[in-house]
Amino acid sequence: MREQPIIIKQIIGKTVKALRIKQGLSQEDLAHECDVDRSYISMIEVGRNEPSVTKIFDLCKGLKIQPSDFFKLIEIEYDKTREKG
Repeated sequence: MREQPIIIKQIIGKTVKALRIKQGLSQEDLAHECDVDRSYISMIEVGRNEPSVTKIFDLCKGLKIQPSDFFKLIEIEYDKTREKG
């Protein structure tokens, strides 16, 4: 149970990065859209920072995705990870 937050941070990061690349955005572009520093986006993508719910909504706006769809992607990846473990 202790690994759960680490796994979720990694899944959020992986998902943000995949969506960002799919949108053709650089970390700098996404950071500008979300009014944060590029290093913050980088830290999320590598799983070192876990964005707040407010920041997730900002990220979703920048990534042009509904937060509900974003959380669904996180849930799908989380379930896949749990099945492997």
